[in-house]
Amino acid sequence: MKNFKGTFTALITPFKNDKVDYTSLDRLLKQQLDGGVDGFVVNGTTAESPTLSTQEVGELFKHIRKFVGDKVPLIMGTGSNDTAKSIETSRKAEEMGADAILVVVPYYNKPPQRGLFEHFKAVASSVKIPTLLYNVPGRTITSLATETIRDLAKVPGVIGIKEATGKIDLAQDIIKACGKDFVMLSGDDGTYVDFLGAGGHGVISVATHVIPAQMVQWKKWVSEGQIEKARADINKYMNLINLLFVEANPIPIKKALQLMGVIDSASLRLPLVELTPEHTESLKAEMKKVGLL
Repeated sequence: MKNFKGTFTALITPFKNDKVDYTSLDRLLKQQLDGGVDGFVVNGTTAESPTLSTQEVGELFKHIRKFVGDKVPLIMGTGSNDTAKSIETSRKAEEMGADAILVVVPYYNKPPQRGLFEHFKAVASSVKIPTLLYNVPGRTITSLATETIRDLAKVPGVIGIKEATGKIDLAQDIIKACGKDFVMLSGDDGTYVDFLGAGGHGVISVATHVIPAQMVQWKKWVSEGQIEKARADINKYMNLINLLFVEANPIPIKKALQLMGVIDSASLRLPLVELTPEHTESLKAEMKKVGLL
């Protein structure tokens, strides 16, 4: 099994004329690998997964795998609010050669905790590759309780969680309940250093698109006991990180990557639209301030 305790980028899907822009994607992948990231999430929320076709997901995965090689872990987003569909998508991910699946808490239909347990258990049991839970109540309304995560940690195949609430006390509770081997990945860039300080193992990040080397460095510093150095450095980027979420992800990060010349177009698929001119100016000013432009 590959190592999932690291710095992962939740990849955007670059579009041009509503088609996947593979030239821009290659530039992005090279920039990410040069920045030292450990791996990628394919078909996550940041990739605009709700508007990608099954064929596009398959072609994207194949292309990314060919570019990065077999040693770089690729995690496939396969979750939905339909257990049967999540199982089908997870099995396809396994067939394609994904190293793990990332399964989001079912959104909209608001299952109780016992329903969440059965959902994740069924999905994890349907494949032989590792399963990462994904807790992001800001998008799903429903949140996984610590007790449910503890019980799921005992299910074969469930190896960890992307915890995106930004609540450090919750992360500490999960670590206490599940033990130190349970993979703890932050899904909240702004609180990442504190998450590492609390015992977290890494991140599935949006900000890594523009500051990959910095995100990798913060993890290194914390592992060396230099958490204050990491805190001081992340503070320099806090305004930028906040601006990357000034509208729904991935609207701002696509604009940032376009401004940097990494991708040709900041276009998204409806119902998402490009960043407003006002927010673009604020983002551009902050990117200049931290030396990205």
